[in-house]
Amino acid sequence: MFDPRVALASLSGEADAEWAREGSDHAGAAFLGGIALDEETRAAARKMVARDRSEFLPPDPLSFVDGELDALADVPIRPGVNVRSATLDPVRAVAAACAERDAIVEINAHCRQAEMCAVGCGEALLRDTDRLCEYVAAADEAGAAVSVKVRAEVSGVDLTTTAREVQSAGADAIHVDAMDTESVVGDVVDAAPDLFVIANNGVRGPETVREYLQYGADAVSVGRPSTDERVRRRVHGAVEEWFGEVGTA
Repeated sequence: MFDPRVALASLSGEADAEWAREGSDHAGAAFLGGIALDEETRAAARKMVARDRSEFLPPDPLSFVDGELDALADVPIRPGVNVRSATLDPVRAVAAACAERDAIVEINAHCRQAEMCAVGCGEALLRDTDRLCEYVAAADEAGAAVSVKVRAEVSGVDLTTTAREVQSAGADAIHVDAMDTESVVGDVVDAAPDLFVIANNGVRGPETVREYLQYGADAVSVGRPSTDERVRRRVHGAVEEWFGEVGTA
């Protein structure tokens, strides 16, 4: 899906094209966003900004996505766009834009902010697998590569079931924030072998990289430290070392 097998995870209000360009020295993919696409999610994002959260709130979300992806046309990194929407049509539109540019559309089933969950997005989608699969199917039908960003340790949610369902709906990847349960990555790998599994949370250097890759992850992603070149370099080196060893084993 991308090489090197290091992704930069979306950072609300920060992960834009310039951020991806700066991180392209040691990463194979960068997920822009998250982007609130429709009026319900944009209203939720405005409420979050009012309490000092950082969010992207461009006047026209689709034009913003188009411009950000075009700005990365000459950058050696595969872009992705992490999206939140209470309705399907904007997801289809962004997925079509991603398909035109070999970018990944990432359905956000991860955000745990109360305002976003209240409109049925983010983590709320983990509790409504049927709706989540509708989003995946809509993006897949638009021709885009589809990732789903999920979170472990959500009460009442079995990520292995989620992984199997989104795989059947047409997802290509699952981006797992393991929280404090790193072994969930191995459970997801076993449950949905056709998904490209990206492991996230605490990725800083060789120790965390090797732990996730030992569980079977196909790649790792760097969250908040993605702006630190030293972290990116350490993670990239550890990933290349791991796959070099696997390739020669």
